Amino acid sequence: MPNDLSSAVSQRPALAALDDATLASALRRMHLIRRFEEVAEQSYMRGLVHGTMHLSIGQEASAVGAILHLARDDYILSTHRGHGHCIAKGADVARMLAEFFGKETGYCRGRGGSMHIADLDTGNLGANGIVAGGLPIAVGVGMSIKAQKLPRVCMVFFGDGAANEGAFHESLNMASIWALPIVFLCENNQYGMSMDVAKAMAVANVADRAPAYAMPGVTVDGNDLPAVAAAAAEAIGRARSGDGPTLLECKTYRLRGHSKSDRNLYRTKDEIDGWRARDPIARLETELVEHGRLDAGRIAAIRADAEREIGAALEFAKSSPAPDPDQLTRDVYAA
Repeated sequence: MPNDLSSAVSQRPALAALDDATLASALRRMHLIRRFEEVAEQSYMRGLVHGTMHLSIGQEASAVGAILHLARDDYILSTHRGHGHCIAKGADVARMLAEFFGKETGYCRGRGGSMHIADLDTGNLGANGIVAGGLPIAVGVGMSIKAQKLPRVCMVFFGDGAANEGAFHESLNMASIWALPIVFLCENNQYGMSMDVAKAMAVANVADRAPAYAMPGVTVDGNDLPAVAAAAAEAIGRARSGDGPTLLECKTYRLRGHSKSDRNLYRTKDEIDGWRARDPIARLETELVEHGRLDAGRIAAIRADAEREIGAALEFAKSSPAPDPDQLTRDVYAA
C-alpha cells in the first residue's frame, strides 16, 4: 500500500496532492455523512424525529472536499441542508442525532433540531433556515476577522436558489469592496426546491456572476472530492493571504427530495438514476482502488467503522434524557 505518492505520475494532480491518510479521513467523513442522514431519515419514518429535514445524500464530496483544508479555528456558516457541513467540520454525530431527537444532550439541548445545529468548538457558527440567510452573516464574520487581524477564513455555504436572493448580491459586493477573508461556496444541486436552476438564472453557472464583483469565480464538479478540495484550497489560501473572497460553485445533486414533504414529482427517474451513477462516494472509492491509494479491505474497514459510530450515536440519542419542561425558556432570553 503506497503512502509516498509513488504512483502519482498516473494520477491527476488533484488526487496526487492528497496523501493517503487525508484521503482515508475524507472517505470516512463521507460515509459518516451518508449513514447519518440515512439513519436520520429512517428515524423520521418511524416517528422518532419530528418536524422536517433536508437531506444532502449525494452531495457528500462537496461538503467534505470544501472543508478539507480549513483549520479547526476557521469558521463555517451552513444552510437548512447542513448536516454534511457540520460533520465535515468535526461535529460529534451522537450529539447531532440527540439534537434531531429533541434531547437534552443535543448541540442545542434539543431546541434547534435539524436546521439549527451549531458547534462553536469546531468553528461551526450554525445552520440557517432562511434561504441566503448565512451570506450577510458571513460578511459580518469576515469584518470581525479582518478587524482583529486574525489569520482565519470564513466559508459560507448556500444553494443555487440563494444565488437569486438580494442578500447574495449585497454580500458579495461588500465582501469584495473590503477584501474580506470569505469563501462563498455555492452547492448547486440543480433545484431550488422544485425550480430547475436553468429556468431561474440567465447565466449557465452561478460562478459566472463573480466578475461583476471583481472576484474569482470557479465552477467545479461537486461530486469529485479531489477537484473540490483543490479548488477550495486555492480559495482558502487567497482569503487567508488577504487577497479577498472567491465564489466557488460545486455542481452536485441531491438524491432525495427537497425535504421530507417533497413528493418529488418534478424530476424524472432517469435523471435521478443518472446522477446516482455519479455517486461521489462510489466514485472516490473506485479511483482510490484504481490508483492503488487504498485497497478494498481498507475501504471496507472505513465503511464499517462509520457504521459502528452511527450505530452508537443512535443508541446515545435514544437513551438520552428529554429536556425538562420547566426549563423551556432557558437560552431563549439573554440575561
